[in-house]
Amino acid sequence: MAIKFLMVLCILASICSLAIPSSSNGLLRIPLKKERLNLNKIKAARITGKQGKYATQSDLHNLGGSATDVVSLKNCLDAQYYGEIGVGSPPQKFNVIFDTGSSNLWVPSSHRNFLMDSYVHSRYNSCQSSTHTVIGKHCNIHYGFGSISGLLSKDNVQVGDLDVKDQVLIEATNERGFPRVQTKFDGILGLGFPENSAGNAMPVWHNMVQQGLLNQEIFSLWLNQHPEKSEGGEIIFGGVDQKHFKGEHTYVPVTQKGHWQIGLEDFLIANHSTGLCVVGCAAIMDSGTSFIAGPKAMVTKINHAMGAKRFKSMECKKVLSQYGDMMWNLLLSGLQPDKVCSSIGLCYNNGSRHVISKIIETKVLHKSGKEFSIREDLQCAACEMTAIWIQTLLRQNKTKVKIFEYLNKLCDNLNPVGESAVNCDNIRNMPHISFILGNRSFHLTPEQYVLKVIKGFSSFCISGFIPLDVPPRRGPLWILGGIFMEAYHTVFDFGYHRVGFAEAA
Repeated sequence: MAIKFLMVLCILASICSLAIPSSSNGLLRIPLKKERLNLNKIKAARITGKQGKYATQSDLHNLGGSATDVVSLKNCLDAQYYGEIGVGSPPQKFNVIFDTGSSNLWVPSSHRNFLMDSYVHSRYNSCQSSTHTVIGKHCNIHYGFGSISGLLSKDNVQVGDLDVKDQVLIEATNERGFPRVQTKFDGILGLGFPENSAGNAMPVWHNMVQQGLLNQEIFSLWLNQHPEKSEGGEIIFGGVDQKHFKGEHTYVPVTQKGHWQIGLEDFLIANHSTGLCVVGCAAIMDSGTSFIAGPKAMVTKINHAMGAKRFKSMECKKVLSQYGDMMWNLLLSGLQPDKVCSSIGLCYNNGSRHVISKIIETKVLHKSGKEFSIREDLQCAACEMTAIWIQTLLRQNKTKVKIFEYLNKLCDNLNPVGESAVNCDNIRNMPHISFILGNRSFHLTPEQYVLKVIKGFSSFCISGFIPLDVPPRRGPLWILGGIFMEAYHTVFDFGYHRVGFAEAA
């Protein structure tokens, strides 16, 4: 990605230092709120590439206190969690994803291109920090959902009440693929290993250890699985909180540094082995990913077992097969695309927006607290989209056969990652999914792996499993994201290079 060189403008801005919240049991707690999963934001919570953030160091494109500390996390997208840090002196506040799947710290720079998201996201102004040091090396990082590029610099970073000195970070001047206006986080704080760090920058976590800020070389992650609770979760550096888990942790050794990658012994659907891991499997623990990702063939099998269907592609093909000829004739007659779908009864035009058609029956929580059923307008949206496609191709003088062949291909490509809709009323009948780690079975119930998506005043359900085919040398891989870590309290032990799991409280 080309980096545009901008004139550095140091604009005077009011900088508020981080508030120091009350402590209990020696653990610093910063209370934060939650946000539910929203369909418009779902791209920020999923994996959309085959390699992305799971590339090795050679794949990354590089150009050129207290003994125990707690940072409370905010739940974004029902499985993506972030918390507050400070950068600079005095500290400038940023909401960052604490991401065990990457290793770098980056925040948006005030010297970046002027974008609309500047109004809703904090930007780091190095001119306002007395401890900032210029490095000036250019650096790119590619994630599954996008990429960032910028300049390396050095400054103090405050995480809770820990002050990490001379931390190398990326001042992001360009971003690509991030749905920034729709997300609450400003940047990402990577908690992976130094081997996976772009620009050879030491991760924040590694510097905490090197600077003697912690008694133990561990951090633990508790993600609140109860959406009705205000607290999203906690990440604790240097220890664990006994109230966050039940029983004892089962520890599994890290098999490859860079990511928190461990061995996966087996994978079960409804207590039956899939045979996938006869010759061995691997899994990466990734708090920066909302879903659980795995080999396409196996995820397809899981989604089939729960009766899931790819909703965008499914509705697109249904509209095309059942109503395509009618839409074709109406468009040939001169009717505009925004009138076609209401004319054939798939949308109802109330004068402001096309709403409600015969789609997926879902449960919606009314303001009174009672649930009632409505029908989501996925088919209406698919009809409007198809009508626009047909009209565009008609203007190119394509034949009907060619147009419909092309539209079928477009339908197939609508949902390459494969979020899959499931019947909310059938959740209790879906199978349990189990991962065998350290000779112990870790079960996920349907209530844990099915996500409810909010769309306006309604909601519907999708599978928490998405396909991710990582090629040989790194793959096949499973990515155990927020869904798994909500169910199981996770300890990342840097000293002994292992990961521990216990049932979350």
